[in-house]
Amino acid sequence: MDKPVSRPVQSLYVHVPFCARKCSYCAFYSEASSGELVNRYVQALICELELSAPNIRPRTIFFGGGTPSLLNLKQWECILSAMERLKLLKAEEWTVECNPATVSADKARLLRSYGVNRISMGVQSLDEGLLDRLGRVHSREMVFKSFDILRKAGFTNINLDLMFAIPGQTLNIWRETLGEALAMRSEHLSSYEVIYEEDTPLYQQLQKREFDVDEELACAMYDQLLERTQEAGLRQYEIANFARETSAAPSNFSAGAETQSQPDSMLDPAYACQHNLNYWRGGDFFGLGPSATSYLEGIRTKNWSNTQIYCEQVEQGRRPIESSEELTSLARAGETAAFELRTVAGCSFEQFERTTGHDLRQHWGPEMAELQQRGWGRLLSNRFHLTREGLRFADAAAELFLR
Repeated sequence: MDKPVSRPVQSLYVHVPFCARKCSYCAFYSEASSGELVNRYVQALICELELSAPNIRPRTIFFGGGTPSLLNLKQWECILSAMERLKLLKAEEWTVECNPATVSADKARLLRSYGVNRISMGVQSLDEGLLDRLGRVHSREMVFKSFDILRKAGFTNINLDLMFAIPGQTLNIWRETLGEALAMRSEHLSSYEVIYEEDTPLYQQLQKREFDVDEELACAMYDQLLERTQEAGLRQYEIANFARETSAAPSNFSAGAETQSQPDSMLDPAYACQHNLNYWRGGDFFGLGPSATSYLEGIRTKNWSNTQIYCEQVEQGRRPIESSEELTSLARAGETAAFELRTVAGCSFEQFERTTGHDLRQHWGPEMAELQQRGWGRLLSNRFHLTREGLRFADAAAELFLR
């Protein structure tokens, strides 16, 4: 989008496409790091920040990847000082994804000094054999060491990423990993079932029948996740996301709760990821870096998924956009409903109409009735949300709302 937007966008995503090694399950755009290309990317990113800054006043920032923590101190200093010059600091929530193998005390202190206040650490497993199976470059000991470094640097909002239903992972291994991770007392936990994406080594292994998918075991692991997080004081607010609650907001909301009047902000735990909530509730966002997607005023754009082409485009003073599409109002509203159904709070009718301009009850009444009949959904006076059982089938439920 080259023309100015009507109001500054409050959500900024920056994609750092470099990894020490590509993980066997990963389908995100990333590549093994190369010194000269990384430096070229950093300068191109600064140019893209300069092109986009007039349209951004970030309330949330998220550096994802790839592995953002792979950037060295000098590269981070270049990016952070440019953001300071462009008045892009002071976000209420600023997340940087880290691999435990690439966290250092100097790097942690630098990020914290510029206002980064949330770290998302890709742990995935605490079992050495499974870490090797996934192609991770860190050890279990690095997880604990990096967590301690981040705490000492002043980070009081840390997310741990875990995966379950990994090939070779037993229920006992999963219980042990959960127990050790929860004992660290992070403020947030994200935990995803392994997805077999095409063009990944793990998918190819599945196709060759090197292992089988055990759906019953995956369900048992998910039940353990729900049970253990609740016991540890982490509240589920999205299918795969759990956060601590330290404010006076209600802490007993769960899938199936009769919640008639609370606004969405009161249904989210205090340490819920605000950046992701903006995605799930249909907000605009700016995406910078190779392969990053933006959604601004009804138009979705995607940057080139090629670091070389991305750099070339930006160096010529152009936005590095590979594709663009303008969604119809109803299609965008349907997408918003589909994403919101992933949250425990579900869709607030008032907020949904304010965001999309459409009445959920008018356009999706039969779909909500069908989900209720299946036992997957609950219709309240002010919102519609999935039940605990419905959240298991959120993807199937979401398809009903797409237009």
